[in-house]
Amino acid sequence: QVQLVESGGGLVQAGGSLRLSCAASGLFFRSLTMGWFRQAPGKEREFVAAISWSTGTTAYANAVKGRFTISRDNAKNTVYLQMNSLMAEDTAVYYCGSAPYTWTTAEYAYKYWGQGTQVTVSS
Repeated sequence: QVQLVESGGGLVQAGGSLRLSCAASGLFFRSLTMGWFRQAPGKEREFVAAISWSTGTTAYANAVKGRFTISRDNAKNTVYLQMNSLMAEDTAVYYCGSAPYTWTTAEYAYKYWGQGTQVTVSS
């Protein structure tokens, strides 16, 4: 089993930055995707960004391209989401997820999830 723990959320003003972290422990497979998803009040959970653990290949939702950067630290089994130029529309609970044995942005393939961390952007 894989355990994921997010941290780094908080309250920031529009235009500011935050860096989220997702630490993985337990069973961990190199052949997997680590991704960030978010869910705003009254909305479905949506894809934000993903990274292939083995190759470093990344993918981003159009809404965050150019503003967010996903990265990984293999030695620490940790994935990060650097969020810049934050807007009120970015307010959501952000979840870290893991999709074993594949490279994908599809939510259904993600089998392990963290507890979520709240990001609130004020204007």
